[in-house]
Amino acid sequence: MTSDAAAASKNLGTGIRLRLSLMMFLQFFVWGAWFVTMGTFLGQGLGVSGSEISLAYLAQSLGAILAPLIIGLIADQFFSAQKILGVLHTAGAVLLWFAGDVSEFGLFFPLILGYMILYMPTLALVNSVSFRQMRDPERQFPSVRVLGTIGWIVAGLVIGWLGWEQGQLPLTFKMAAVASLILGIFSFTLPATPPTRRGEKSSVREMLGLEALSLLKSRSYLVFFLASIAICVPLAFYYNFTNLFLNEVGVEGAAAVQSLGQVSEVLFLLVLPFLLKRFGVKLTLAIGMAAWALRYVCFAFGDSGGMFWLLIVGLLLHGICYDFFFVAGQIYTNRFAGDRFRSSAQGLITLATYGVGILIGSLVSGPIVDAFATADGHQWRDIWVIPAIIAAVVLVLFLLLFKDRSTRASATVGLEAEVTTLEAPGTSLPVPRDTNPER
Repeated sequence: MTSDAAAASKNLGTGIRLRLSLMMFLQFFVWGAWFVTMGTFLGQGLGVSGSEISLAYLAQSLGAILAPLIIGLIADQFFSAQKILGVLHTAGAVLLWFAGDVSEFGLFFPLILGYMILYMPTLALVNSVSFRQMRDPERQFPSVRVLGTIGWIVAGLVIGWLGWEQGQLPLTFKMAAVASLILGIFSFTLPATPPTRRGEKSSVREMLGLEALSLLKSRSYLVFFLASIAICVPLAFYYNFTNLFLNEVGVEGAAAVQSLGQVSEVLFLLVLPFLLKRFGVKLTLAIGMAAWALRYVCFAFGDSGGMFWLLIVGLLLHGICYDFFFVAGQIYTNRFAGDRFRSSAQGLITLATYGVGILIGSLVSGPIVDAFATADGHQWRDIWVIPAIIAAVVLVLFLLLFKDRSTRASATVGLEAEVTTLEAPGTSLPVPRDTNPER
């Protein structure tokens, strides 16, 4: 095969690319349509405490913890990923519709908990559907995934343009419900993504997707896994309270302004393949973690007056924070897992980040925000310094402990030159060659 023919064989067809891109757009439009402003909806609309706001955001963690079970038990075993995606989004639309109508936290929480149990597995499913159509995910996935970021941006701009933060935030749940129903129906038209182990006799461990835990036998992946959990503790502060913070300090159209973070995410997502190839996984992940610490410093000292530019810088850092750690981590996980347990591995990393990490972060952030509550708001400078310190500590520990030399993400070289494949019963996982005599 000539080099031109080989390159052509790696290209996604236009029809498939468009469908995958629309899937990503709707996937993150649905999430961004209500998730960003939920803290303000609860704090100013329902008058709940910071701890209750964190409890509502904690629902995503419970959903993420169940995600590997749903993916491993169903997507890898029995039903096509795109069909499961359609069912989950259609059912989720119903719960979102009713969530916008409630006026008490006791009624709201079970609805949003049920929704997140349905939604969080879809994050791994859309990745699985995408990766299964790609021969060169490191090069092809970012250009598809970027439409998800654009979807999140559009949701924020719509909320800001319509002025829903001024007492009409229940409408955000209605908008998300309609989009979720559209995505649910559209999912059945996506490229077929059949289960990878249909008809095989499987143990309970295999059925639950726990074979992906074999990845943790590698020291490099274990450190990455633990760092993913730890960096999500400060991430919870951002998800749970940034919109409330911006509204309290007087930023007009806070949701729209906040979408600047996703604009930067688009730009940095496009350069991610080049950065991975040039600097490798370790430095890319470290840059992402460093940006988390810096952004919280910007939030701590910014305001809606003369220091407004610091808030803008903090929001624009979101592209580096998210792309250079989370998207790069998804690509790293995809490479490390191989074809056989790709869906389970994506579910596992969802468990680590949006599950365990956000769970811990939500439990920590709520009481901290309540501790700095005042009669007319919160002492935000004191609040933001805390996640900045946490992110800095995680960064230092990651730089000291992550020793993998096999993860330079080159689209042409891959892992072959620097890993040895060890065959374990029922698995075929690339395990880094042990080059550290002290390990």
